Amino acid sequence: MLIEFKVKNFRSFKDEITLSLEKSTGEENENNIFKINNLELLKSVAIYGANASGKSNLISAFTCAILMIRNSNIISLGGQWNDIIPFLFDETTKNEPTSFEFVFIANKIKYHYAFKADNTKIYEEILEAYYSQKPTIIFKRTNVNQYTYKNDVKILKTIESKNTDNKLFLATAATWNYEKTKEPFLWFTNGIDTFVNFDKILDSDLKKFRNSKENIKEFTLNLLKEADIKIKDFNVDYNEQELAILTNLLTLTETNLLPTKSLNIEMIHEITDEDNKTKNYSLNFEDESSGTKILFLMAPILQNTFTTTKVLIIDEIEKSLHPALVEFLINLFHNPNFNKVNSQLIFTTHATNLLDLDIFRRDQIWFMEKNNAKGITDLYPLDDFSVRKNENIQKGYLNGKYGAIPFIKDNIL
Repeated sequence: MLIEFKVKNFRSFKDEITLSLEKSTGEENENNIFKINNLELLKSVAIYGANASGKSNLISAFTCAILMIRNSNIISLGGQWNDIIPFLFDETTKNEPTSFEFVFIANKIKYHYAFKADNTKIYEEILEAYYSQKPTIIFKRTNVNQYTYKNDVKILKTIESKNTDNKLFLATAATWNYEKTKEPFLWFTNGIDTFVNFDKILDSDLKKFRNSKENIKEFTLNLLKEADIKIKDFNVDYNEQELAILTNLLTLTETNLLPTKSLNIEMIHEITDEDNKTKNYSLNFEDESSGTKILFLMAPILQNTFTTTKVLIIDEIEKSLHPALVEFLINLFHNPNFNKVNSQLIFTTHATNLLDLDIFRRDQIWFMEKNNAKGITDLYPLDDFSVRKNENIQKGYLNGKYGAIPFIKDNIL
């Protein structure tokens, strides 16, 4: 579970911004929160803002940090991290490192992990574990290659000799089987994923449609049924020889994308004719609506998310989906019957129909606004405003009450 994420000096984030999933005040929408380790956390967060305000930069920040951790062990000596782009509209920050910081819970233990890096070096890095109320430092790294440890000094000194200036010590220590770094490293590997848009799909996700042990077919049909999409059944014919891209779904693990094997997906619709007789008709997957396709192809990801606790981060969740389907997906995360493992959803959106205090708590709605004169993006929650429980926040947002909307001039001609 994610508690907090911070980033500084990355793209349009010159100053440090903080996204918190810790519950604020108020007891409304109790299904939208869950309790763990004496903390109350949010199941979802929605981020609003004008085009070019920096919403996608936040997703990029998550993606950059997580991929650095996942790929640290395979970067070559002297290799560069090309996705780190500092704030470039300042003579100082463009030459300074970027900072990433996570506070999260893995296997019921709270961790704090942070690092500073540029394209060539890791300058600072720290991992702390909360085995009690106070944090215990597992390791601390400063000045690129100066390390301090509280415990297991001999073991960690040996691992230190195997690390390089451009590698994250968290990944190196986990690879060399240091027990106290395994859980946090695995959380970054398996516990958090970002989706930046719908244009490729992982071959491994599609294979799940053929694996009965995953119960993915049952889950998919139930998902479509709950979304009021009338599909009775489907068949997947997986061709191991032909290679093709079936549809568009790009995930965080883009660097590990396998070429999608050619699939023949047949959707079976039960249709009632004028004599009230039912008959099954097959429709090729490519002939289905874009919304049906996306929901179908998201099924393996959602099934995994609601089986093993995950943080799912999606950019522009409403793309190609009807507003009612977007609300349906969000409510799945809030519904304790679906989301039994308390997975979390973070998403950016322009869908103002979701600005409803019957759907979200006030601390679940965040706004992103860029100072166009300076090129700097800021992030802040609705909770910063004095908002009544019965307030029409959709109207308030569209009227500019909370900022984070485009300012369009009338005299464009």
